[in-house]
Amino acid sequence: MLQIVPDFRGEDVSHDVIATLIRDRKPGHMLPAGLYNRRDVFEADLDMIFHRHWIAVAVEADVPEPGDVYAVDIGRSSILIVRDEDEGIRAFHNVCSHRAARLVPAGHSIVGKLVCPYHQWAYDLTGELFSAPHMGVDFDMGLHHLKPVAVRNIGGLVYVCLSQDPPQDIETLAALMSERLEPYELKDAKVAFETDIVEKGNWKLVIENNRECYHCAANHPELCLSLFAADFGFDAVDLSPTERAEADALDAAYVRARALWDGAGLDHSAVEHWQGQATNFRTERLLIAGTGESQTPDSRAASRVPLGRMGNSGCGNIHLWGINSWNHVMADHAVVINIFPLSPGETLVRTKWLVHKDAVEGVDYDLDHLTSVWIATNQQDADLVAMSQEGVRSAGYTPGPYSVHTERLVDDWTTWYCERMTHHGYGG
Repeated sequence: MLQIVPDFRGEDVSHDVIATLIRDRKPGHMLPAGLYNRRDVFEADLDMIFHRHWIAVAVEADVPEPGDVYAVDIGRSSILIVRDEDEGIRAFHNVCSHRAARLVPAGHSIVGKLVCPYHQWAYDLTGELFSAPHMGVDFDMGLHHLKPVAVRNIGGLVYVCLSQDPPQDIETLAALMSERLEPYELKDAKVAFETDIVEKGNWKLVIENNRECYHCAANHPELCLSLFAADFGFDAVDLSPTERAEADALDAAYVRARALWDGAGLDHSAVEHWQGQATNFRTERLLIAGTGESQTPDSRAASRVPLGRMGNSGCGNIHLWGINSWNHVMADHAVVINIFPLSPGETLVRTKWLVHKDAVEGVDYDLDHLTSVWIATNQQDADLVAMSQEGVRSAGYTPGPYSVHTERLVDDWTTWYCERMTHHGYGG
């Protein structure tokens, strides 16, 4: 008998259909087509992944001063990131406690207090309701404060969890990345540029594409000037003598770099936290190709003012993946990318470029030099994801195998997704 269960909004979701699709996923292969295409799967993903796990949503630089507010849409929900008067970062649901109106539109605002535009209920920056006109002398404002959202600022990267019971293993991410990011002092960075692109593909295809560099050499000429695709795996049997020599040279370069990083107290180990875990992440310090300075068109530093206490070369690129994010933190700037599902076949990809707050555009950095590599890369990825989405819609689609040499990390991520959906009542 088909079991129907309500989702977050009280609508019916074909629970057993989704569970069957999860169980039918063959290890080492892409997901069944329905997990990329179905509306009920999309709604289940929002409820089980985006509403119950720690999601990357912002950077500390989005709210640099008290009164700064940053509203972010996560599926059908909207949240507020707020810098309060004590310089702390708080998060709330962007829902007035009166008649449910959104307090501020998506994006950045500067406020002294949060005032609902509908009936003028007013909240201070701690979320406490302090004014509710015409509600009578017996009205208890203490029962109607804004609903808080769990929030963590980890080295300048802001994560939230909409669940009442957030996964506790966020502490593993916090302990590791707070230390790795501390020398970069992202609290003293600013957002030099921000862009949104809507990719015509399911959010899982966007993540799968990001988790491998099998496609990089043929599709990302700009990025490959400063990134070693071999860092993400290769089949040694397929290497030509020249490619083998290049791989050996890269290995030797890592031996030298890691000795220098150890001497400078810069952690570089690869850490993978996903199988059997709620909070999915991977991090490693990677070498930068070319001059070794930055992910720019000539691999040279984009900004003359380094981040924090970093020099402008030699420290590599802190690579950090998460459930809905990927980040590259370098001595001169950081690239922070978060994704948000919009529909079964559309995903918002939001990219921010961070530089030191004292760096001056046109003096210390050129905006095109700073941003052009990832603007090109994002568009190239969008084109690839759209091709994949067209394929998984086709009657001819059969889940293909991942390369054990170049797509292991894709398989690991997809396995994590199936594990988490099973944990929350699907599959098994």
